[in-house]
Amino acid sequence: MLSQETIDIIKSTVPALEQHGKAITTVFYKNMFEANPELLNIFNHANQSQGRQQTALANAVYAAAANIDNLGAIIPAVVQIAHKHRSLGIKEEHYPIVGYHLLGAIKEVLGDAATPEIIAAWGEAYGVIADAFIGIEKEMYEETANTEGGWDFFKDFVVADKVVESDVITSFYLKPADGKKLPSYKPGQYITVRVKVPGEEYLLNRQYSLSQAPREDVFRISVKREDECAPHGKVSVFLHRNLEIGDQLEVSAPAGDFFLDTESTNPVTLISGGVGLTPMMSMYETIARTQQGRKVAFLHSARTRKHQAFHNALTNLHELMPHSKYKALYSEEGDGFITKEFLKEHVIEGSDIYVCGPTPFMRAVISSLHALGIPEEKIHFEFFGPKEELELVHV
Repeated sequence: MLSQETIDIIKSTVPALEQHGKAITTVFYKNMFEANPELLNIFNHANQSQGRQQTALANAVYAAAANIDNLGAIIPAVVQIAHKHRSLGIKEEHYPIVGYHLLGAIKEVLGDAATPEIIAAWGEAYGVIADAFIGIEKEMYEETANTEGGWDFFKDFVVADKVVESDVITSFYLKPADGKKLPSYKPGQYITVRVKVPGEEYLLNRQYSLSQAPREDVFRISVKREDECAPHGKVSVFLHRNLEIGDQLEVSAPAGDFFLDTESTNPVTLISGGVGLTPMMSMYETIARTQQGRKVAFLHSARTRKHQAFHNALTNLHELMPHSKYKALYSEEGDGFITKEFLKEHVIEGSDIYVCGPTPFMRAVISSLHALGIPEEKIHFEFFGPKEELELVHV
């Protein structure tokens, strides 16, 4: 437990963190990677170069400081980040390294304002927060390893099939190299793939949603090819151009806290934009296979029909269910966008709503759902990459 004095000191730093948080986390990552370059085998380089990871960490540090007297309030965020950490292979021994460089960055950016008392208080607070992460992640690792077919960290997989789904999306069917049975997973979860890209000094990691209902023998990920000049395009371009049937790559066990509640019979509305339909495919197929009587709507937005993946598969799944609705809009073909009026017409009343897509898409959709009076607890959403702020607006 933290002393009241420590809590008061941490609280006093909240304004400085609000103002300088991004600068602190930028210095933190720079210094940590210079001192420990081997960690570049774990962290997502694209998120670093785009500033997304720095922003996400700044938000997390700010939230921890603001809630230091009630850390229970940030447990949902801790669990979400812990899923990411577990899928990337973050270990207990990494936390002292992070703590050392985080305190150093606070001191470097704030200068004389970071008094010895402030640094000591943050050191104590970091220890408590790190212990929470370590404890939760230890349980996750143990649960994963003890699940039938489960494993620790990364495991070799073989590409069993490669299927072009659209002009920009290709599916990869991945089977364990040892031929063993796969663990089940919750529809909507993701895996991390780790690859060695020619010309890159370090291993590259990317997290991809599993895009089909759980099977015992194969995972499927469906990857959008990004611009090869963009930092986040290195892995997707490599997978599209270089990864062929029979090739191997490393894969983590499924993780993530965005998933369909398969114990519920409540109606479900799935709303996706672009490649955000991948976790929804797993959810929709699961409902079609195991809960055909459940009411479900699948609402999707793509640039064009050539960009959309799985249209035929979605149509076939839709026809299996008596209470299903499937609607796709194509923004560059005159069909328009998913607006508040569209949502008012097609969202199933009282349904649990799942949203995934680019951040601007989610911002618009979730703002519209709020404007329609849909309660916060009915709306679930997933970011591809670090947790971001939606900055919702009223529409």
